[in-house]
Amino acid sequence: MQIHHRIDGPDDAPVLVLGPSLGTDLGLFDAQTAAFSDRFRVVRFDLRGHGASPVPSGDATMADLAGDVVELLDSLGIDKVHYVGVSIGGAIGQQLAVHTDRLLSLAVLASAARFADPEAWGTRAATVREKGTEAMVASRVGTWFTRDFELRNPTEARRLLDMLRAVSDEGYAACCAAIGGFDIRDQLSTITVPTLAVAGAEDPATPPEFLRLIADSVPGARYAEVPDTAHLLNAEDPDRVNELIAGHLKEAAGR
Repeated sequence: MQIHHRIDGPDDAPVLVLGPSLGTDLGLFDAQTAAFSDRFRVVRFDLRGHGASPVPSGDATMADLAGDVVELLDSLGIDKVHYVGVSIGGAIGQQLAVHTDRLLSLAVLASAARFADPEAWGTRAATVREKGTEAMVASRVGTWFTRDFELRNPTEARRLLDMLRAVSDEGYAACCAAIGGFDIRDQLSTITVPTLAVAGAEDPATPPEFLRLIADSVPGARYAEVPDTAHLLNAEDPDRVNELIAGHLKEAAGR
């Protein structure tokens, strides 16, 4: 499956791949693209059935989604990349770091090596298949971003929620299956690339202890926490998140 993607930045620059969260599209990374496309070739992609990517038939595994990224890189003639992923995008990054040699560095934002309540993801998939992604919208306020953020930035909050409304029901459900079946905790110690784990301090979906586990399990990994942010922390506080990513990429280049 050839997933939809967008490329910004110089053709001869190091490649930075940005992997989005469940229910969003590559527009989630507008602020990161603006910040890094002057010195990186930034590759953003849409998950299966999200954005402009084809709608899948049946459930997916995290290995399938990581395979989509490898297929994309191969089609672009790209070998090694720096990778930043949010939520399921961060899980894809962990999968790539453990099972491929394509990564130069890894930044995992608001993600997990095993997501909470794995059995519930099947229930969520069934709900979306029956009622559509609109059924998930109300619960994202307070989960994707804090209520204070919604009050301060209603236009941006609405933009993010509209991404969810536009996701195909099958695409969302397929990715739910990948999340529910994901558990890479016992393989984190095999990751050898420079790794950063970043938590939103107010994130109820992947709370800070999930990111601390990743940082504690990956040799040499760093942990950081962004105050007053929830799950989509890169959209809620892009300046602080970009600063963390920039420092991580600089350190990775130095190695």
